[in-house]
Amino acid sequence: MRDDLCFLPAADMADGYRSGRLSPVEVTQALLARIETINPKVNAYNLVDPDSALRDAKASEARWKAGKPLGPIDGVPASIKDIILTRGWPTLRGSKTVDPNQDWAEDAPVTARLRGAGCVILGKTTSPEFGWKGVTDSPLTGITRNPWNLDTTPGGSSGGASAQVAAGLGPLAVGTDGGGSIRIPAGFTGIVGLKPSFGRVPAAPLSPFGTVAHLGPMTRTVRDAALMLNEMARPDARDWFVLPYDHLDYAAALTGGVKGLKIAYSPTLGYARVDPEIAAAVGAAAKQMAALGAIVEQVDPGFADPVEIFHTHWFAGAYNAMLTLPPEKFGLLDPGLKKTYEAGAAITMKQYLEAGTARAKLGVQMKLFHEKYDLLLTPSLAVLAFTAGRLAPESMGDAYWTAWTPFSYPFNLTQQPAISVPCGFSQSGLPIGLQLVGPMHRDDLVLRAAAAYEAATDWHRKRPAL
Repeated sequence: MRDDLCFLPAADMADGYRSGRLSPVEVTQALLARIETINPKVNAYNLVDPDSALRDAKASEARWKAGKPLGPIDGVPASIKDIILTRGWPTLRGSKTVDPNQDWAEDAPVTARLRGAGCVILGKTTSPEFGWKGVTDSPLTGITRNPWNLDTTPGGSSGGASAQVAAGLGPLAVGTDGGGSIRIPAGFTGIVGLKPSFGRVPAAPLSPFGTVAHLGPMTRTVRDAALMLNEMARPDARDWFVLPYDHLDYAAALTGGVKGLKIAYSPTLGYARVDPEIAAAVGAAAKQMAALGAIVEQVDPGFADPVEIFHTHWFAGAYNAMLTLPPEKFGLLDPGLKKTYEAGAAITMKQYLEAGTARAKLGVQMKLFHEKYDLLLTPSLAVLAFTAGRLAPESMGDAYWTAWTPFSYPFNLTQQPAISVPCGFSQSGLPIGLQLVGPMHRDDLVLRAAAAYEAATDWHRKRPAL
């Protein structure tokens, strides 16, 4: 097994293909061998197709040898979260209610873009049922575990994707983020997770959770996330909400650093209770940003916890997603998802419309905030990774998952770009992440600042001992 190949960033893999030092087949074989050994421990993939992956790799190798790659990530292995359509494979959404015996003939836009870029699609990664919660376990695929400590959760709902990248089971993963589902697992597993501006990455079909749901890259490095976003952001007419294509090369835009940028550092957003080790690590990261030339000011954005606004949208989305299930299938659901559905069923039209109005006010407030500050820096999470199979840390009892993700869901409501990057480790060896939030449509600025921080630190170089 070539573990050195398995932990290479995508950009380094492509450099190796270009020079002839590496081949896509060699890299894919190494990853498939590691997946066979490590995946049973972490449960990152619920589907792996070695034959398909090797066919893709051989086709890519031929293109590189002919000097005609399809793009800068041709031949780089990637995965698709199992709530995203992928031609030829079932999309089961972590649910026993989905019939696998269907004509799976369609790629979602993001799957089609990665295929078109020449990526080697290794398989599909685990998700909680319909992506409903911030950890990853489901009635269909069981519990997914954190590579840094197998007793703990990798977060969710893109927990399979984060476990894959952190464990060296593939450098690129597609995640979704409806309330933190990219940034939560990125923070828990020490990888990079970007929630782009809403509409930047086309989605089809639209998530049942509606306009809080984003798609984005999950990678080991910020450069890889930018390279991946270049492909994922290409337009697709199947998404009514998609932004006009900006033709921006996000990887080329990474240079420039943070000198002169005004960064608001908010340790708690004014209302969150944060683990002391996380607070210390993120505070040190804010000082690092200042050392790099940013103008860092400790200030809160000034809004109260919008959790009830989010719950109204989220619960209503769960109700929408489950509404047509026949009674015999409803009984197969995750009990927690049933409760979320029931909470959604109790929401009145008046409450839903009022939440929409409150959401709009929050969005305007953040637009005004970013007239003064280029970026907002916060912790990614309020807690360290906790016991796998639980919805919340033991100390929180039966709390809903939003109780420990206070930094995530506000920026799904506002639809702003936000990224989680590793900024340290706890004394127990668990990763800690910082979050950078940018103005709407400034995905390039968020990536640029994250790249500057990453270049000044080495947290992203750490590997779990699996």
